[in-house]
Amino acid sequence: MFGTPLKRLRLLGYIEALSFLLLLGVAMPLKYLVGIPEAVQIAGWIHGLLFIALCAVLAQVTWLERWPLSRSALVFVAALLPLGPFFIREKLAEPAETP
Repeated sequence: MFGTPLKRLRLLGYIEALSFLLLLGVAMPLKYLVGIPEAVQIAGWIHGLLFIALCAVLAQVTWLERWPLSRSALVFVAALLPLGPFFIREKLAEPAETP
Protein backbone atom coordinates (compact mmCIF):
# COMPACT_ATOMS: atom_id res chain seq x y z
CA MET A 1 0.00 0.00 0.00
CA PHE A 2 2.78 2.46 0.93
CA GLY A 3 5.72 0.63 -0.60
CA THR A 4 8.10 -1.20 1.66
CA PRO A 5 7.50 -1.76 5.38
CA LEU A 6 10.33 0.68 6.13
CA LYS A 7 8.60 3.41 4.08
CA ARG A 8 5.36 2.67 5.94
CA LEU A 9 7.22 3.01 9.24
CA ARG A 10 8.71 6.37 8.25
CA LEU A 11 5.34 7.71 7.06
CA LEU A 12 3.47 6.40 10.07
CA GLY A 13 6.10 7.84 12.41
CA TYR A 14 5.62 11.25 10.82
CA ILE A 15 1.81 11.07 11.05
CA GLU A 16 1.91 9.76 14.62
CA ALA A 17 4.27 12.59 15.64
CA LEU A 18 1.92 15.15 14.11
CA SER A 19 -1.02 13.65 15.99
CA PHE A 20 0.98 13.84 19.22
CA LEU A 21 1.76 17.51 18.61
CA LEU A 22 -1.91 18.23 17.84
CA LEU A 23 -2.92 16.44 21.02
CA LEU A 24 -0.47 18.45 23.14
CA GLY A 25 -0.66 21.77 21.32
CA VAL A 26 -4.31 22.02 20.35
CA ALA A 27 -6.50 19.51 22.17
CA MET A 28 -5.00 19.97 25.65
CA PRO A 29 -5.32 23.78 25.59
CA LEU A 30 -8.88 23.41 24.31
CA LYS A 31 -9.66 21.14 27.23
CA TYR A 32 -8.02 23.15 29.99
CA LEU A 33 -8.33 26.73 28.73
CA VAL A 34 -11.66 26.66 26.90
CA GLY A 35 -13.36 23.75 28.66
CA ILE A 36 -13.83 21.43 25.68
CA PRO A 37 -12.84 17.96 26.95
CA GLU A 38 -14.09 16.27 23.77
CA ALA A 39 -11.03 17.61 21.92
CA VAL A 40 -8.73 15.43 24.04
CA GLN A 41 -11.03 12.43 23.76
CA ILE A 42 -11.06 12.56 19.97
CA ALA A 43 -7.41 13.51 19.47
CA GLY A 44 -6.35 11.01 22.14
CA TRP A 45 -8.15 8.14 20.44
CA ILE A 46 -6.69 9.00 17.05
CA HIS A 47 -3.19 9.34 18.49
CA GLY A 48 -3.56 6.07 20.41
CA LEU A 49 -4.61 4.15 17.32
CA LEU A 50 -1.73 5.63 15.33
CA PHE A 51 0.72 4.70 18.10
CA ILE A 52 -0.53 1.11 18.14
CA ALA A 53 -0.23 0.96 14.34
CA LEU A 54 3.31 2.35 14.60
CA CYS A 55 4.25 -0.35 17.10
CA ALA A 56 2.82 -3.05 14.82
CA VAL A 57 4.72 -1.76 11.78
CA LEU A 58 7.87 -1.39 13.89
CA ALA A 59 7.58 -5.05 14.89
CA GLN A 60 7.12 -5.99 11.22
CA VAL A 61 10.16 -3.96 10.12
CA THR A 62 12.25 -5.34 12.98
CA TRP A 63 11.41 -8.88 11.90
CA LEU A 64 11.71 -8.43 8.13
CA GLU A 65 14.79 -6.21 8.13
CA ARG A 66 16.43 -8.14 10.99
CA TRP A 67 17.05 -4.97 12.94
CA PRO A 68 19.05 -5.17 16.15
CA LEU A 69 17.04 -4.59 19.29
CA SER A 70 18.88 -1.32 19.92
CA ARG A 71 17.62 0.20 16.65
CA SER A 72 14.04 -0.87 17.31
CA ALA A 73 14.26 0.49 20.85
CA LEU A 74 15.50 3.82 19.48
CA VAL A 75 12.46 4.10 17.21
CA PHE A 76 10.10 3.12 20.04
CA VAL A 77 11.58 5.65 22.48
CA ALA A 78 11.52 8.36 19.80
CA ALA A 79 7.80 7.69 19.32
CA LEU A 80 7.24 8.45 23.01
CA LEU A 81 8.73 11.94 22.64
CA PRO A 82 6.78 14.77 20.97
CA LEU A 83 9.43 15.53 18.31
CA GLY A 84 11.30 12.22 18.43
CA PRO A 85 10.15 10.77 15.09
CA PHE A 86 11.22 13.95 13.29
CA PHE A 87 14.76 13.62 14.66
CA ILE A 88 15.24 9.96 13.71
CA ARG A 89 13.44 10.07 10.35
CA GLU A 90 16.68 10.28 8.35
CA LYS A 91 18.36 7.64 10.51
CA LEU A 92 15.67 5.21 9.38
CA ALA A 93 16.78 5.68 5.79
CA GLU A 94 20.25 4.33 6.63
CA PRO A 95 20.81 0.58 6.26
CA ALA A 96 20.76 -1.34 9.52
CA GLU A 97 24.02 -2.66 10.87
CA THR A 98 23.61 -6.31 11.67
CA PRO A 99 25.51 -7.67 14.66
